[in-house]
Amino acid sequence: MRVDLFDFDLPPENIALRPASPRDSARLLAAAGPSGIEDRAVRDLPSLLRAGDMLVFNDTRVIPAQLEGRRGEARIGATLHKRTGLRQWQAFLRNAKRVREGDRIEFGAGVTAIAGARDEDGGVTLEFEGEEPVEILLERAGTMPLPPYIASKRPTDEQDRSDYQTMFAREDGAVAAPTAALHFTPELMDAIAAAGVLTQTLTLHVGAGTFLPVKAQDTDDHRMHAEWGRIDAAAADRLNAARAAGGRLIAVGTTSLRLLESAAGEDGVIRPFADETRIFITPGYRFRAVDGLMTNFHLPKSTLFMLVSALMGRERMQAIYAHAIAQGYRFYSYGDSSLLLPEK
Repeated sequence: MRVDLFDFDLPPENIALRPASPRDSARLLAAAGPSGIEDRAVRDLPSLLRAGDMLVFNDTRVIPAQLEGRRGEARIGATLHKRTGLRQWQAFLRNAKRVREGDRIEFGAGVTAIAGARDEDGGVTLEFEGEEPVEILLERAGTMPLPPYIASKRPTDEQDRSDYQTMFAREDGAVAAPTAALHFTPELMDAIAAAGVLTQTLTLHVGAGTFLPVKAQDTDDHRMHAEWGRIDAAAADRLNAARAAGGRLIAVGTTSLRLLESAAGEDGVIRPFADETRIFITPGYRFRAVDGLMTNFHLPKSTLFMLVSALMGRERMQAIYAHAIAQGYRFYSYGDSSLLLPEK
């Protein structure tokens, strides 16, 4: 399909630079079936679900993966996006033309790395020097890797270290937050449990590739970046049991959805999974595991807008986004949310 079919105009004032406070006070656009749209709040979510439904969260934790350094006199920026070894990370570099294989980059606070070969995704492998765990080095020298559409408008600050982390974050490894889950609070989770809605966590380490634009003119020519995910046997059993009992599996975020669909067979059964996935979901895709999705509002011509268009239909999603823009919904990572249910 042509990528420009997934374009839309978004006024800059609709882009959120800070999250709602409290988190569950964010707005929620609920879209069910072929035409219904309701303007609600995230804290209304329990009343929009059924007892026996299961919300599926991503428990990845964002690491401070944005680094600023120097190679000689050249200023170099690095965004880590995938771990490849104990001390090795693939990274996208800013001013990459000034870095050659074997160069040492100094990131400050005593943190240095040696540049390796360029990889197939267009990045460079960095090998961090020293004996301290890389996680400690990143805590010392790194900052939270806010999306470019936020970072270009204001500097990252200490508040982002908590704002850009979900309440479910446990497994270190993401360089972007599973932002749909940023809206959840302990109070909302209590209300969800009281409504008889089930919950399950999975792990998909979100990579920086989620921020990259689709440069191809046709979706067939776009190549997704690999991300590593895991669903253990106990989680797979719970997910399958909930669906077998008549509950709907509702992914909280496109990362949870992509992992569920990667782990599901043609029969719709979710199997244990521990591997990389490059799944690219566009209109025409037949969903195997997921019955609905809670997600924030995505960029024009992005793979994530293509994904929601596959779930709800492209024209339907264009109408939903037109409504959201007209009603002043806040877009992107720190913005408002939507609940997308293809069938009532």
